[in-house]
Amino acid sequence: MCKMLRGLLATMLLALLVAGCAPSGLVERVADDDPRALLEQAEQQAPDQAALSRLEAADILARRGQRTQALEIAREIDDARLPAEYRLHWAMLLSELGAELDAPWAVVQAGQLLDEIDIPRDAGLILRERMGRALLQIDEYRAAAAMLMDVQAQTDREALNDPIWTALSRLEDSGLASLREGADELTLGWLALAGLVRESDGDIERLFARLASWRERHPQHPAARSVPAELLALRELRGKEVRHIAVFLPDHGPLSSVAESIRTGIRVHHLNSAERNGGVRLTFLDASHGDLDALYAEARNRGAQVVIGPLDKEQVSELETRDSVPLPTLALNYGAGPENRAEGLFQYGLSAEDEARQVARRAREDGHRRSALLVPNNEWGARVGRAFESEWRDRDGTITNVVTYDPRGSATESTRRVLSDGRPDMLFLLALPSYARQVPPTLDYYGAADLPIYATSHLYEGRPQPLLDHDLDEVNFVDIPWQIPDAAVGGVEALPYLASFEELQQAADPSTFRLMAMGVDAYELARRLPQFQLLPESELFGATGLLVPGRDGRIERRLPWARFENGVPQPILSLDILDDGRLN
Repeated sequence: MCKMLRGLLATMLLALLVAGCAPSGLVERVADDDPRALLEQAEQQAPDQAALSRLEAADILARRGQRTQALEIAREIDDARLPAEYRLHWAMLLSELGAELDAPWAVVQAGQLLDEIDIPRDAGLILRERMGRALLQIDEYRAAAAMLMDVQAQTDREALNDPIWTALSRLEDSGLASLREGADELTLGWLALAGLVRESDGDIERLFARLASWRERHPQHPAARSVPAELLALRELRGKEVRHIAVFLPDHGPLSSVAESIRTGIRVHHLNSAERNGGVRLTFLDASHGDLDALYAEARNRGAQVVIGPLDKEQVSELETRDSVPLPTLALNYGAGPENRAEGLFQYGLSAEDEARQVARRAREDGHRRSALLVPNNEWGARVGRAFESEWRDRDGTITNVVTYDPRGSATESTRRVLSDGRPDMLFLLALPSYARQVPPTLDYYGAADLPIYATSHLYEGRPQPLLDHDLDEVNFVDIPWQIPDAAVGGVEALPYLASFEELQQAADPSTFRLMAMGVDAYELARRLPQFQLLPESELFGATGLLVPGRDGRIERRLPWARFENGVPQPILSLDILDDGRLN
């Protein structure tokens, strides 16, 4: 034990110095020990002693620059086995390594200690800031904003402005409203800033006029002294607001019915947005004949600044192989190539592959490692299954079985086969409602009622049907906010673009409603194409999800989660870590 205490002294001194508790002049250099020997020794020790040995090994490796290995060891330590005085040392080491090596979940693991032990103020501030930045990385925006604003309230550090703004700007309105309860003056100032930006709704002149007024009212606020960089960058968009959009959609052919639903969403939202968008003009051009160069020439002749469309996948694939497009363009599909190469071309659609990748990420975050797949035996099932499997394997998941089924048949045999090649700890399900409803009861019949099921949006028809959907109870799935408002944002009133939602929902059936919502978001994305070109990290919380441009302009949708309970989609609480705690 004495040797171990000596080995930990160097890093403990750092924690003590941070906490302001170290005796002056006590900076003795300690001799390095052999981390391999310590790890071998830990295998033979009792749990409490082994935890200390592993902590010393991780500390030595970190000081030697072998930080990836140090992180792996520190993450496996059961900190509850450590003496109280060493738990802080473990948390500071793990959080530092996690922050440095881009491993946010390691920082979150270390941050749990904030609620469990008394931590000196300065050390607590460091750990809390690291925790806030890590939560931002894993898209836990509300918790990240709350934690970072708490640190700023105690330190007045302007360096936190950019991450705080990133978190706040990516929250839906209900998330911002939830931060208002019991908020201090600093938080209220941030919320007022976020509100005025949203109310400006892409009008740059109006935004900066309101920003100047906000700064006059909050002269001592950190964001008034140093405006977040993302906001300042928007100054370059002055005079470049989109006032004329050309829409390339087919009036005839196999895609005409899909195009009509999207067109309806664009038109309705355009009319509902007329007051706030400053008179944006729409020009619809028939893309049935497929001559893209002629369409662009006509759009330019009419004075269009940006383009929505085309919808046809082959046309999008043609565009993405060019060096650039004649006008900034939001295609309504994804090309077939491995990446989009054309400058000025963005691609957006209701991609089932996006949903599958999101399911894989969430299931791994939930701790599952062995997944079976149940997908239809067609090209769609193959594409979506490959997307899930690729993301799953990239995250070190194992596939136990891939079962393809005939969508016209019964789910009995295919569900039995899911369990035949080694027991999975979850099931990825891609199915339409009539087939999906058969799967949970069949798992129950085969003694696997407790197998977690994660699914895409396709199993939900878009309206509550408790009698039909009760067999889907406990199934987790993603969907667009407009389809699951209670689960997504806490109710219809909090939805983005409420007036358009209410008007479109009255006229649409579930088979077309998602496409109309896509039209709404296409309109909003098109108005922001100059912003996306200037600030690729920009995001839009829309009717079809949180829309995030990828590095090659392909828009990724991040969808809210729901779980069936008594046949009705209910919210799944995401991470809720230290949202309301205050550092003493």
